[in-house]
Formats: sequence, structure tokens, C-alpha cells
Amino acid sequence: MTRIAAGLVTLLVVSFVIYAATRALPGDAAQIILGRNATPELVAELRSRLGLDIPLPVAWWNWLTSALHGDLGVSTAALAQNNTVYVSDQIGDLLRNSAILAGLTMLILIPLCLVLGTWMGLRAGRIGDRIASQTMLVLGSLPEFVLGTFLIAIFFAWLHVLPPLAMLGANGNPLAQPVSLVLPILTLLGVLVAFVARQIRAGVIESLRQDYVTMARLSGIGEPRVVRRYALRNAMAPSLQAIAQSIQYLLGGIIVVEALFAYPGIGQALVKAISLRDVALVQGIALILAASYIAINILADLLVMLMVPTLRTAAR
Repeated sequence: MTRIAAGLVTLLVVSFVIYAATRALPGDAAQIILGRNATPELVAELRSRLGLDIPLPVAWWNWLTSALHGDLGVSTAALAQNNTVYVSDQIGDLLRNSAILAGLTMLILIPLCLVLGTWMGLRAGRIGDRIASQTMLVLGSLPEFVLGTFLIAIFFAWLHVLPPLAMLGANGNPLAQPVSLVLPILTLLGVLVAFVARQIRAGVIESLRQDYVTMARLSGIGEPRVVRRYALRNAMAPSLQAIAQSIQYLLGGIIVVEALFAYPGIGQALVKAISLRDVALVQGIALILAASYIAINILADLLVMLMVPTLRTAAR
């Protein structure tokens, strides 16, 4: 409960920072949105609709309480065109698309890293482990846009087998065009697999050095069972933190990848909203990302506590 309460307090503070930062942008937001159509009357009306004519703490609290009820406000870019588009409706499909991309990436990443990290840990110091470690070190050091551009050059410009952009079709469902997901997923995997697999490798190596593993081997227990029941199981606690950190990193990396491949998700929407100065959309997406980040961190802590009983005792 302490961690959950701390997470809620953190989200409260972060939400204020998000709202205050977007409101503190230079220039009058209403004036900028209206552009050439700006008149004193229209500017005053738009400032009222955006909550710019009331004190910051009051405006923030009104926005936050509305957000908790699912109302993230009205798109300010749409208001400039005399349209009313609610942010919650605007990002519904985009959030689904980003969740599909992130979910499929993690669905591949976790078993891949478990197998690869365990294999490297069992062969620590050998030629296979050294090659794999150096390869992942190179992949992990590349920014997403560099790795993504490199993959586009290989699979599109050279091999002509994958599209460089995510063309999702009329319904906008990425699952209807799975080929468009391949390059974005490969880009995210290339960046994340290095970190997670190396953490699992380190955990396996550390577990294999423990006395209980030596006793299990001396007792005649087969090596596959020793690895599965003792080494890998005890290496999973720190590995869960690494997986949680990779998911949190994914929330930021997905913005770059979606923009690179023109993938219609919240990452690309955030980039466009910033360029259009759609304050309400920026606030809504930033709040969702912050809440997701905090929730993942809390969930990882709870899972580690369930796996390590001593941590449950210490937390009481």
C-alpha cells in the first residue's frame, strides 16, 4: 500500500508539472492557435475555454479531476478551426495502436531475453558468450532512429521485402497489416534486447555461484533442473526490474519509432501535437505516459516482493 500511495502522490505532482509546463510555453496560446483570425473577442473566448483566464492551481485541478473522469479536454488545434474534437476520442485508436506495438514487442522480448540471457550465463566467458555480448553492446548503443534507418536500408532499399512506412489501411488496425509492424518491432527489440538479456545473464551467473546451487549439483540433481529450478528462478527477481525498466524505456522509445515509421500511435500524435501546439493533446498524452510509467514501476515492485519473501517482510 505504501508503494501505491507513493505512486499516486508522484502522479499528482507529475500532472501539475505537465500542466504548468505546457501553460508556461512562451506566447499567448489562444493568440497562436487563432493566428490571423485572432480578434480580441475570439482570443478572450478561447482563453476562457482553455482555462487560461483563471489561476494556475484552479485550472490544473479542474483539468485533473476531469481527466480522472475520462475527459481530457478539447483539442486546441480543432478549436482553431471552429471544431470540437475531444482528446479522449482523438487518442482512443492511437492508444490501441501503440499498445499493440508495445505489447507485441514485449511478447517477443521477454522469452527471447530469457533464452538468450540464460544461454549466455551458462556459457559465460566462452566464445559464444563473448560474440553475443559484443553484438548486443553494439545494438544497445545505437539510437532508435539510427537502427531503424539501418533496417529500412536493408529490408526495403536492398532486399525489397518490407515497407518503410506503416501503411495500416482504411480501418487503421495494425493487426490487419502485420507486415507494417515488422520493422518498428525489430527496431525496438534491437535496442531493448541488449539491456534485458545482459541483466538476465548477470543474474544467472550470480545464481550459479551460490552455495545452494553447488549443493543441488552435489545431491545428484540434473543440470537442466538445477538451472530451471534454482538458478533461473532466483535470477528472475532482478530480471523483473530489468524487464520493467525496458517497458518504461519503451514508452519513450516508441515515440521516436512511431515518428520514424509514420506509425499512427500516441508517439507520432505527440510529435504532431507539439508542432501544432495542441496543448490539450500534449497534456493528455503526457499524462497517460506518466501514469503508465508509474503503474509499471509499482507492478514490478509488487512482483519482486511476491517472488522474494524477505522483501515482503521488510516492507511491513
